[in-house]
Amino acid sequence: MDSDVFHLHRGRIPLLISIPHRGTELPAEVRSGLSDVGLMLRDTDWHLETLYGFARDMGASMLGARLSRYAIDVNRAPDGVSLYPGQTTTGLCPTETFRGESLYRAGREPDAAEIERRREAYWQPYHDALRAELDRLRSIHGQVLLWEAHSIATVLPRLFEGELPDLNFGTNDGQSCAPDVLAAALGGVERTGGGFTQVVNGRFKGGYITRHFGRPEQGMHAIQLEMCQHLYMNEEPPFDYRPDVAEKVRSLLETMLGDALKQLAAKPRS
Repeated sequence: MDSDVFHLHRGRIPLLISIPHRGTELPAEVRSGLSDVGLMLRDTDWHLETLYGFARDMGASMLGARLSRYAIDVNRAPDGVSLYPGQTTTGLCPTETFRGESLYRAGREPDAAEIERRREAYWQPYHDALRAELDRLRSIHGQVLLWEAHSIATVLPRLFEGELPDLNFGTNDGQSCAPDVLAAALGGVERTGGGFTQVVNGRFKGGYITRHFGRPEQGMHAIQLEMCQHLYMNEEPPFDYRPDVAEKVRSLLETMLGDALKQLAAKPRS
């Protein structure tokens, strides 16, 4: 299922992979105001639809944004309230890159009316599709896992100190996913080895989607994985995918999701 805002593949198993920051398209009215830095789309979660391609083959549903996060960030609260009070972050319609560079040419930043227009035209359809697909899968299976797929540069001094761990899991401090489902996914990391560094609910605890849709008491479990991009791609332009490097983490992802789904299947229908 395609729209101007998202692409949705409906699967058959109780797993929805959401990739809200994969988009690279820009509406003309947005593109015309962006700076040269903005047009690079550097903060895109590049190639995740390729890295997670195995999940579609497994039977998972996959939802991905078509529009760049520079047009609208569908993983931010609709009212623009910060998810990390006191920490540097970007907003619903960001005006700076992760490095603090201006996304817009002088005087072309979106005003309140433009932000609201984008929210209605771009943000809302993604969330409507996400809700509908989660409800469909839960009605069939009783329990469903929402896996929020993200990636980020390994070093971003404006957002965090030093190097980020390879794998950053977020469950809103344990509120968005049952502990046993998360433990099953994390067990895959330990069991397969590979030397990956990891943290749970560290700098990234889950964005708006994880926090809003993760309701384990209702049979909806949400886990965000923010992974370092060096695990599967070049972090500098032109941001090439590295299949030789990516295979190691791709195999791990397949194991983690498989283990989490086994644990999910053992739970009673909600």
